[in-house]
Amino acid sequence: MTGRPDCYPAPAAAAGPLPLLDVLTSPVPSGRFDSPVDHRHVLCLHLGVPVPVSYRAGRVEREGTRLHGQFCVVPAGSSTRWTLAAPATSLLLRLSPQLLRETAEAMGTGAYDAALAPSIHVRDPQVERIGWMMQAEERDAHPGGRLFADSLASALAARLLVLQTRREAPAQTRALPAWRLRRVVEYIEARLDEDLTLPELAAVAGYSLSHFKPLFRQATGLPAHRFVMERRVERARLRLMEGRLSLTAIAAEAGFAHAGHMTRCVRRVLGVNPSQIVPGKR
Repeated sequence: MTGRPDCYPAPAAAAGPLPLLDVLTSPVPSGRFDSPVDHRHVLCLHLGVPVPVSYRAGRVEREGTRLHGQFCVVPAGSSTRWTLAAPATSLLLRLSPQLLRETAEAMGTGAYDAALAPSIHVRDPQVERIGWMMQAEERDAHPGGRLFADSLASALAARLLVLQTRREAPAQTRALPAWRLRRVVEYIEARLDEDLTLPELAAVAGYSLSHFKPLFRQATGLPAHRFVMERRVERARLRLMEGRLSLTAIAAEAGFAHAGHMTRCVRRVLGVNPSQIVPGKR
């Protein structure tokens, strides 16, 4: 069994009380490992290219392909067993259980909902935005200060409670099988600069268009057009961070109609303008 990198600093090393929410960017090895036990709730947002994984918490076991921006929930005091087909990177958000309990009381949902359930392959735009803002805060040495991070912590706690109270029993709707999803995602990644169509993606998956649309959405949490747009934004983000190409060239490589179109999509998904991503221009 592979040991996970030591990405969890000892709480005793922190000066003063622990923050309500903190963030870590963690490399995750391929192979099988048990996640470290943390006394806080841990959300793991997947960064980068899709990676096939399986996950076990107690008697519950699931498998699938982790996509950029999807997250899993590891409740405080618990550990989950992971098997990854390739190395990956996670953005870890660690949230105070006390804050979650206080938020549940304030929302009137009660103590039952304050006990988070383990979950995997969750997609939620609001949680993603909080993750990207916390990542930016860490990268820029926390310019917003503790107050801003505390505000994000409260927003995250409230959103998790809303998602948990809305969560249905295990879905009966079929999803695109993992191997077919992987084929479609690889096809999309290889042709982001092309004008992709739904019938084209459905043919790659081996389904009719009417069957493909709900199966793809069930597997990824997103309609196909939104998924492709977010993959284009991620391609653009990586090129912007390299700082070598013009906005026009990056827009063309990522499959956007023009630089203005890319700017609108980057702002919509990441909450920042492309110029804020380019090194030295933030």
